[in-house]
Amino acid sequence: MNILQNLQRKKKKLVVGLMSGTSADSIDAVLVEIQGFGTSTRLRQIAFTFFPYPKGYKEYLLKNSLPGNGSVDAISQLNILVAHFFADAVNMVAEKARVPLSKIDLIGSHGQTIHHLPSPQKLFGKSIRSTLQIGDPSTIAKLTGIVTVGDFRTGDMALGGQGAPLVPYFDYLIFRSPAKNRALLNIGGIANITVLPKNCSVDDVAAFDTGPGNMIIDALMKRFFKKNFDNGGATARRGNILPLLLRAMMHHRYFAVKPPKSTGREMFGAMFIEKMMKQARGAQKKDLVATATEFTALTVYEQYARYLKKKLRGKPLDEPIVSGGGTHNPVLMESLRRYFSPAAIMTSGDLGVSSDAKEALCFAVLANETIHEQPANIPSVTGAHHQTILGTICLP
Repeated sequence: MNILQNLQRKKKKLVVGLMSGTSADSIDAVLVEIQGFGTSTRLRQIAFTFFPYPKGYKEYLLKNSLPGNGSVDAISQLNILVAHFFADAVNMVAEKARVPLSKIDLIGSHGQTIHHLPSPQKLFGKSIRSTLQIGDPSTIAKLTGIVTVGDFRTGDMALGGQGAPLVPYFDYLIFRSPAKNRALLNIGGIANITVLPKNCSVDDVAAFDTGPGNMIIDALMKRFFKKNFDNGGATARRGNILPLLLRAMMHHRYFAVKPPKSTGREMFGAMFIEKMMKQARGAQKKDLVATATEFTALTVYEQYARYLKKKLRGKPLDEPIVSGGGTHNPVLMESLRRYFSPAAIMTSGDLGVSSDAKEALCFAVLANETIHEQPANIPSVTGAHHQTILGTICLP
């Protein structure tokens, strides 16, 4: 165990954070220097890159993520295949930074979620919550020669939590303010929001998944236009919002569920898209994309107003701060500005944290917390019985 003890003693560490989100388009890889841990954590981003998956991989992954479609042999193979891709992403970001792998101290990997079942279910006399992130961290450690921490969600779920969202702990460490009420909104495939009242403690943090982020927009663009996303929001800008469809979409049962809660492709994936298409039979494709874009912005604000605004105790929200791929969609950002007015929308980049790299940075920080034996879940967010150390540590 000298390896871990030496890591704990180091004042500064070079850590790679890896994230592959619900959209499954690529791996985000960031190399960051981390000093300290807990509330003394300080970050210096060194390099960031996207590792693109090979052609056909996303479709194969999504097919095997659907109930009744996936086979045990395919999932077993994908678990190792994804780990190889993650190891390649480590090499890519190290090369970009011109840092040899031997100088990197630690890897934090989120893995690739293929199924997430946060609500308790009875099975053979036991009440269980489950989630599956593939991309075996032990394989990553062996391929890179670097200590790797993965499987961050299951420890929280074992204690009655949702296992998500985990980003709020990072938000608390990096973005809390003694003078401003802040809301951190991350728009990846799924959107999640964290509210940090000014001068808050970790127990004051409130957060949850608000619903879909880019997921529905991306799915429609792929289906109609053979594109992975709505570049610059161009398609949404040409379309018109369909009020009746938007109203029907807002009646999804997830939005009436009180936090703690989390969601994913299970609720807003293929089945949701098919239902949307039936409700909007005959609608123009560009109008469906415009409605899906407005839907994302509206669900974010509606969920904030319903469940989080009261956390500010009548005080105004000073800074809504957005990160993730959604920041590159100007139509989505304009809708968010309209809903959150008069508060001025910012991006995390305005505060020195790359909006693209934020989630990967989060898992670098979570790995650092694990090595220092620090609890990194927030029970008020996930619903766990108490705080706990997260993740599985895999030695090279």
